[in-house]
Amino acid sequence: MRRSDQVRLFQTLPHACGYYPGRTAQNLVLDPAAPQLDQLYGPALERGFRRAGGHLYFPHCPQCHACTPCRIDVEHFQPDRAQRRCLKRNADLVVTECIPGYNRERHALYERYLQSRHAGGGMDDAEASDFRRFLTAPWSPTLFIELRAGERLLAVAVTDVCANGMSAVYTFFDPDESARSLGTYAILQQVELARRRGMPWLYLGFWIESHPKMDYKRRFRPLQIRTAEGWQAMP
Repeated sequence: MRRSDQVRLFQTLPHACGYYPGRTAQNLVLDPAAPQLDQLYGPALERGFRRAGGHLYFPHCPQCHACTPCRIDVEHFQPDRAQRRCLKRNADLVVTECIPGYNRERHALYERYLQSRHAGGGMDDAEASDFRRFLTAPWSPTLFIELRAGERLLAVAVTDVCANGMSAVYTFFDPDESARSLGTYAILQQVELARRRGMPWLYLGFWIESHPKMDYKRRFRPLQIRTAEGWQAMP
Protein backbone atom coordinates (compact mmCIF):
# COMPACT_ATOMS: atom_id res chain seq x y z
CA MET A 1 0.00 0.00 0.00
CA ARG A 2 1.33 3.43 -0.92
CA ARG A 3 1.53 5.96 1.92
CA SER A 4 -1.04 8.09 0.06
CA ASP A 5 -3.47 5.14 0.19
CA GLN A 6 -3.28 4.67 3.96
CA VAL A 7 -6.41 5.38 5.98
CA ARG A 8 -6.50 6.08 9.69
CA LEU A 9 -8.24 3.60 11.97
CA PHE A 10 -9.80 4.87 15.18
CA GLN A 11 -11.02 3.06 18.28
CA THR A 12 -14.12 4.33 20.04
CA LEU A 13 -14.37 4.85 23.77
CA PRO A 14 -16.16 2.11 25.74
CA HIS A 15 -19.94 2.38 25.51
CA ALA A 16 -22.95 0.29 26.51
CA CYS A 17 -23.28 -2.94 24.53
CA GLY A 18 -26.40 -3.06 22.38
CA TYR A 19 -26.78 -6.83 22.79
CA TYR A 20 -25.83 -7.74 26.36
CA PRO A 21 -26.95 -5.65 29.35
CA GLY A 22 -24.15 -4.82 31.71
CA ARG A 23 -21.41 -5.20 29.11
CA THR A 24 -19.41 -2.49 27.42
CA ALA A 25 -18.38 -2.44 23.78
CA GLN A 26 -15.79 -0.75 21.58
CA ASN A 27 -15.47 -0.44 17.81
CA LEU A 28 -12.73 0.09 15.31
CA VAL A 29 -13.82 2.80 12.82
CA LEU A 30 -12.28 3.76 9.50
CA ASP A 31 -11.61 7.48 9.36
CA PRO A 32 -15.05 8.94 8.45
CA ALA A 33 -13.32 11.92 6.84
CA ALA A 34 -11.33 9.76 4.41
CA PRO A 35 -12.17 10.91 0.85
CA GLN A 36 -12.20 7.38 -0.64
CA LEU A 37 -14.69 5.62 1.66
CA ASP A 38 -16.76 4.60 -1.36
CA GLN A 39 -13.74 2.69 -2.72
CA LEU A 40 -12.88 1.22 0.68
CA TYR A 41 -16.38 -0.05 1.38
CA GLY A 42 -16.16 -3.28 -0.62
CA PRO A 43 -12.75 -4.32 0.79
CA ALA A 44 -13.96 -3.37 4.28
CA LEU A 45 -17.01 -5.66 3.91
CA GLU A 46 -14.64 -8.45 2.90
CA ARG A 47 -12.77 -7.91 6.16
CA GLY A 48 -15.92 -8.02 8.25
CA PHE A 49 -16.69 -4.33 8.63
CA ARG A 50 -20.25 -2.97 8.77
CA ARG A 51 -21.81 0.37 7.79
CA ALA A 52 -23.87 2.48 10.18
CA GLY A 53 -24.63 5.88 8.73
CA GLY A 54 -21.38 7.28 7.39
CA HIS A 55 -19.19 5.02 9.53
CA LEU A 56 -17.52 1.73 8.66
CA TYR A 57 -16.88 -0.13 11.89
CA PHE A 58 -15.83 -3.46 13.35
CA PRO A 59 -16.48 -4.62 16.96
CA HIS A 60 -13.28 -4.65 18.98
CA CYS A 61 -14.24 -5.50 22.55
CA PRO A 62 -11.30 -6.62 24.75
CA GLN A 63 -13.34 -9.06 26.84
CA CYS A 64 -15.82 -10.33 24.25
CA HIS A 65 -15.67 -11.69 20.71
CA ALA A 66 -19.30 -12.68 20.26
CA CYS A 67 -19.99 -10.56 17.15
CA THR A 68 -19.04 -12.68 14.15
CA PRO A 69 -19.29 -11.31 10.57
CA CYS A 70 -21.45 -13.50 8.34
CA ARG A 71 -22.51 -13.65 4.71
CA ILE A 72 -24.81 -15.77 2.53
CA ASP A 73 -23.37 -17.74 -0.37
CA VAL A 74 -25.81 -16.40 -2.97
CA GLU A 75 -25.12 -18.89 -5.77
CA HIS A 76 -25.73 -21.95 -3.60
CA PHE A 77 -28.49 -20.61 -1.36
CA GLN A 78 -31.77 -22.51 -1.42
CA PRO A 79 -34.67 -21.48 0.85
CA ASP A 80 -35.65 -24.03 3.46
CA ARG A 81 -39.24 -25.10 4.10
CA ALA A 82 -40.04 -22.21 6.45
CA GLN A 83 -38.53 -19.70 4.02
CA ARG A 84 -40.54 -21.13 1.14
CA ARG A 85 -43.68 -20.68 3.22
CA CYS A 86 -42.61 -17.08 3.85
CA LEU A 87 -42.24 -16.48 0.12
CA LYS A 88 -45.69 -17.92 -0.53
CA ARG A 89 -47.25 -15.92 2.31
CA ASN A 90 -45.93 -12.67 0.85
CA ALA A 91 -46.54 -13.38 -2.83
CA ASP A 92 -49.09 -10.56 -2.89
CA LEU A 93 -46.49 -7.90 -2.09
CA VAL A 94 -44.95 -5.57 -4.66
CA VAL A 95 -41.15 -5.32 -4.37
CA THR A 96 -39.56 -2.14 -5.74
CA GLU A 97 -35.96 -0.92 -5.86
CA CYS A 98 -36.06 2.76 -4.90
CA ILE A 99 -33.77 5.75 -4.57
CA PRO A 100 -32.68 5.96 -0.93
CA GLY A 101 -33.53 8.82 1.37
CA TYR A 102 -36.01 10.36 3.72
CA ASN A 103 -39.68 10.92 3.12
CA ARG A 104 -42.58 11.18 5.54
CA GLU A 105 -44.03 7.78 4.68
CA ARG A 106 -40.77 5.96 5.32
CA HIS A 107 -40.10 7.95 8.47
CA ALA A 108 -43.54 7.18 9.90
CA LEU A 109 -42.97 3.45 9.34
CA TYR A 110 -39.46 3.71 10.83
CA GLU A 111 -40.83 5.41 13.95
CA ARG A 112 -43.52 2.77 14.44
CA TYR A 113 -41.00 -0.01 14.05
CA LEU A 114 -38.57 1.48 16.56
CA GLN A 115 -41.30 2.20 19.09
CA SER A 116 -42.39 -1.42 18.85
CA ARG A 117 -38.99 -3.15 18.73
CA HIS A 118 -36.71 -0.77 20.65
CA ALA A 119 -38.96 1.01 23.16
CA GLY A 120 -36.89 2.86 25.73
CA GLY A 121 -33.66 2.05 23.96
CA GLY A 122 -32.84 5.57 22.85
CA MET A 123 -33.76 5.01 19.19
CA ASP A 124 -37.54 5.12 19.57
CA ASP A 125 -37.87 8.89 19.17
CA ALA A 126 -36.13 9.20 15.82
CA GLU A 127 -36.36 12.53 14.03
CA ALA A 128 -35.85 13.06 10.32
CA SER A 129 -32.17 13.85 10.93
CA ASP A 130 -31.75 10.56 12.82
CA PHE A 131 -33.30 8.66 9.91
CA ARG A 132 -30.90 10.23 7.42
CA ARG A 133 -27.84 9.94 9.65
CA PHE A 134 -28.33 6.24 10.45
CA LEU A 135 -29.58 4.80 7.17
CA THR A 136 -27.78 6.75 4.45
CA ALA A 137 -24.39 8.25 3.66
CA PRO A 138 -23.42 10.51 0.75
CA TRP A 139 -20.67 8.12 -0.36
CA SER A 140 -22.59 4.87 0.09
CA PRO A 141 -24.01 2.87 -2.89
CA THR A 142 -27.40 2.42 -1.22
CA LEU A 143 -30.85 1.55 -2.46
CA PHE A 144 -34.10 1.10 -0.54
CA ILE A 145 -36.11 -2.01 -1.32
CA GLU A 146 -39.76 -1.20 -0.59
CA LEU A 147 -42.36 -3.88 0.10
CA ARG A 148 -45.96 -2.80 -0.45
CA ALA A 149 -49.40 -4.30 -0.15
CA GLY A 150 -51.23 -2.23 -2.72
CA GLU A 151 -50.37 1.37 -1.88
CA ARG A 152 -49.46 0.64 1.75
CA LEU A 153 -45.78 0.56 2.64
CA LEU A 154 -45.07 -2.48 4.82
CA ALA A 155 -41.28 -2.64 4.90
CA VAL A 156 -38.05 -1.02 3.72
CA ALA A 157 -34.83 -3.00 3.36
CA VAL A 158 -31.83 -0.66 3.32
CA THR A 159 -29.34 -2.35 0.99
CA ASP A 160 -25.84 -1.37 -0.09
CA VAL A 161 -24.63 -2.56 -3.49
CA CYS A 162 -20.85 -2.94 -3.76
CA ALA A 163 -18.71 -4.45 -6.47
CA ASN A 164 -18.01 -7.65 -4.52
CA GLY A 165 -21.44 -8.16 -2.94
CA MET A 166 -24.43 -6.62 -1.26
CA SER A 167 -24.92 -5.67 2.36
CA ALA A 168 -28.23 -5.93 4.23
CA VAL A 169 -27.79 -2.81 6.34
CA TYR A 170 -31.14 -2.51 8.12
CA THR A 171 -34.76 -3.46 7.64
CA PHE A 172 -37.76 -1.84 9.28
CA PHE A 173 -41.35 -2.94 8.85
CA ASP A 174 -44.93 -2.61 10.05
CA PRO A 175 -45.05 -4.18 13.55
CA ASP A 176 -48.71 -5.10 13.00
CA GLU A 177 -47.67 -7.47 10.19
CA SER A 178 -45.53 -9.83 12.26
CA ALA A 179 -47.33 -12.88 10.83
CA ARG A 180 -45.77 -12.15 7.44
CA SER A 181 -42.17 -12.54 8.74
CA LEU A 182 -41.17 -9.46 6.78
CA GLY A 183 -37.59 -9.48 8.06
CA THR A 184 -37.05 -12.93 6.59
CA TYR A 185 -38.85 -11.98 3.39
CA ALA A 186 -36.64 -8.90 2.98
CA ILE A 187 -33.48 -11.04 3.20
CA LEU A 188 -34.88 -13.47 0.64
CA GLN A 189 -35.54 -10.55 -1.71
CA GLN A 190 -32.02 -9.24 -1.18
CA VAL A 191 -30.60 -12.67 -1.99
CA GLU A 192 -32.62 -12.72 -5.18
CA LEU A 193 -31.46 -9.22 -6.12
CA ALA A 194 -27.81 -10.23 -5.54
CA ARG A 195 -28.37 -13.31 -7.69
CA ARG A 196 -29.85 -11.24 -10.54
CA ARG A 197 -26.88 -8.90 -10.40
CA GLY A 198 -24.37 -11.74 -10.37
CA MET A 199 -23.01 -10.93 -6.92
CA PRO A 200 -21.56 -13.78 -4.86
CA TRP A 201 -22.32 -12.59 -1.34
CA LEU A 202 -25.05 -11.00 0.74
CA TYR A 203 -23.46 -9.68 3.91
CA LEU A 204 -25.72 -9.88 6.96
CA GLY A 205 -23.57 -8.01 9.44
CA PHE A 206 -22.86 -9.84 12.68
CA TRP A 207 -24.07 -13.19 13.92
CA ILE A 208 -24.11 -13.86 17.67
CA GLU A 209 -24.50 -17.51 18.59
CA SER A 210 -27.63 -18.24 20.66
CA HIS A 211 -28.57 -14.55 20.91
CA PRO A 212 -32.36 -14.24 20.49
CA LYS A 213 -32.07 -11.24 18.15
CA MET A 214 -29.14 -12.45 16.03
CA ASP A 215 -29.11 -16.23 15.86
CA TYR A 216 -31.81 -16.29 13.15
CA LYS A 217 -29.10 -15.61 10.58
CA ARG A 218 -27.84 -19.19 10.80
CA ARG A 219 -31.02 -20.30 8.98
CA PHE A 220 -29.82 -18.79 5.69
CA ARG A 221 -27.65 -21.62 4.39
CA PRO A 222 -25.01 -21.91 3.17
CA LEU A 223 -23.69 -19.24 5.53
CA GLN A 224 -20.08 -18.21 5.95
CA ILE A 225 -18.59 -16.68 9.09
CA ARG A 226 -15.33 -14.78 9.39
CA THR A 227 -12.80 -16.08 11.88
CA ALA A 228 -9.16 -15.28 12.56
CA GLU A 229 -8.34 -17.65 9.68
CA GLY A 230 -10.67 -15.87 7.25
CA TRP A 231 -14.09 -16.78 5.86
CA GLN A 232 -15.26 -20.30 6.60
CA ALA A 233 -18.48 -22.25 6.08
CA MET A 234 -20.60 -22.35 9.19
CA PRO A 235 -20.79 -25.95 10.46
